[in-house]
Amino acid sequence: MLVLPAFQTTIECMGEQTIALVTGANKGIGYEIAAGLGALGVSVGVGSRNRERGEEAVAELRANGVDAFAVPLDVTDDESVASAVSLLDERFGRLDVLVNNAGIAGPWPMAPSATTAESLREVLETNVIGVVRVTNAMLPLLGRSARPRIVNQSSHLSSLALQTTPGVELGDVNGVYTPSKTFLNAITVQYAKELTGIKVNGACPGYVATEFNGFQGHETPEDGARTAVRLATLPDDGPTGGLFDHTGTVPW
Repeated sequence: MLVLPAFQTTIECMGEQTIALVTGANKGIGYEIAAGLGALGVSVGVGSRNRERGEEAVAELRANGVDAFAVPLDVTDDESVASAVSLLDERFGRLDVLVNNAGIAGPWPMAPSATTAESLREVLETNVIGVVRVTNAMLPLLGRSARPRIVNQSSHLSSLALQTTPGVELGDVNGVYTPSKTFLNAITVQYAKELTGIKVNGACPGYVATEFNGFQGHETPEDGARTAVRLATLPDDGPTGGLFDHTGTVPW
């Protein structure tokens, strides 16, 4: 079992500016991931489907001392993703960190017996296919980095082990969002097996109060960002191909 140990980030020992892209970063956990990386001196691209909201988030981050820049990005649209690649290529020529944070809940809760092909397809388009679309498009830029990192935002709900452990309470049965994150875990493992020069991991933010869940969580967005920030700044001897939260390894 992979264990996420205590460690120093690589940021302080990097010889040049670290460039990151966080998808879905105009609000919530994504915004706090951008803020957390920025606090470490990382230049952060704020990926946002809504251009205006993305620019507003960038202005707020920059007012707080973060070197942030807007990246208009709809993870479900090939042309939008290609434009984001061109922007990063022209401005920096590489990408060091990709945090695939953008996601949607879909109908909630929706029992498996009530799940429709349309509802499942819509969620998978963002939560899984969108991650593959963005990751594959960004791979040439990540390949130019000395220490490339990919973080895929998962969930404790994705864990089959937790889902089937007696006494573990993970909320409503759901046939759409929950399976989408389990699917994402499988994709994350396969990327880690293929991309041996890139550390690829999944992050579980916890039960965070955001617009995503109607502000029902008991943790803050800042709390939820911690694991992704940590995985995005792993040292060279850090783990790859794992699923983690702020306490360590999450079982598959």
